[in-house]
Amino acid sequence: MNSEIHPQIRQLFQSADSFLIVSHIRPDGDAVGSLLGLGLALQEIGKKVQMVLVDGVPASFRHLPGASQITRKLKADYEAAIVVDASDLQRTGGVLIDRIPDLNIDHHITNLKFARINFVAPEVEATAAVLAENLENWGLQINEPVAKALLTGVVSDTIGFRTSNVRSRTLRLAADLMDKGANLSELYNRALIRRSYEAARFWGKGLERLQRENRLVWTTLTLIDRQKSSYPGNDDADLVNILASIDENDISVIFVEQKDNHVKVSWRAQTGWDVSQLALGFGGGGHPAASGADIIGPLSEVQEKVLSATRQLIQKGPAEKNKFFGNPRGEPPDLGVSHGKSH
Repeated sequence: MNSEIHPQIRQLFQSADSFLIVSHIRPDGDAVGSLLGLGLALQEIGKKVQMVLVDGVPASFRHLPGASQITRKLKADYEAAIVVDASDLQRTGGVLIDRIPDLNIDHHITNLKFARINFVAPEVEATAAVLAENLENWGLQINEPVAKALLTGVVSDTIGFRTSNVRSRTLRLAADLMDKGANLSELYNRALIRRSYEAARFWGKGLERLQRENRLVWTTLTLIDRQKSSYPGNDDADLVNILASIDENDISVIFVEQKDNHVKVSWRAQTGWDVSQLALGFGGGGHPAASGADIIGPLSEVQEKVLSATRQLIQKGPAEKNKFFGNPRGEPPDLGVSHGKSH
């Protein structure tokens, strides 16, 4: 990381009086936790902060301090724009319109570095962890509400410290946040364990369609499934992580039908596999073990193309043996699809 970037960020936080902070569509715990953690820390030094998520705050995270401040639309003017936990501007849902953000803080390996200042750390487990490690370097403090938000982000993106990128320093960081007042067991339960009755019914629809071919597992959730189960979100209610836990499975894929003729696709991969470039080829992005994309087209067509490309990746073997589809530069192929907003 460029040593000059820390002074640039400190200067931005000191010089601007009002901020807009946004994150990605269909926000997860890292998006919400990073947004709140940074927003509340800036408020503590007297800054005016608007926090915007176009899809709102999922029920699992509405208990967090400050969550009620998050709106779906921009309500006032601002001096500085910050994007957290989003690999490209499309993922923010158009809040910024054509403005170039002042600061981009992220940990996705596929980040396009679209801001004036880009602090991207793909080696770090979560964007919330990036913030927890650096807020004090940037002249901000981590009090109890900030610690709760950031620990939620870390717990969520590591699926309870279970992802392969978790290191001893991850646990030390979590311990530091606990020392500042964050209750790990409560936040863990809220983020990862508890589910609504409607979400459980939605899972049932997807599990009924579960399919496996060799070491590839996939399923589909339709708009009708969502309606029949009364599930209020437009995501998969984290069912993809259940698929990823199936034994003798290298890659899991879930297709979630959306309105306006597009499909949300999520991949999960076991250690050694890299699905991030596969997702990038469909206009999305993410991490080697967890990526996604929004793909324009009818469900059946999108499913056929995605499964075909995923089968090709499996045939090539794990990431250690092959770069994406044998391309030595790791570049995604032209898959012949139309891209929507990436996941």
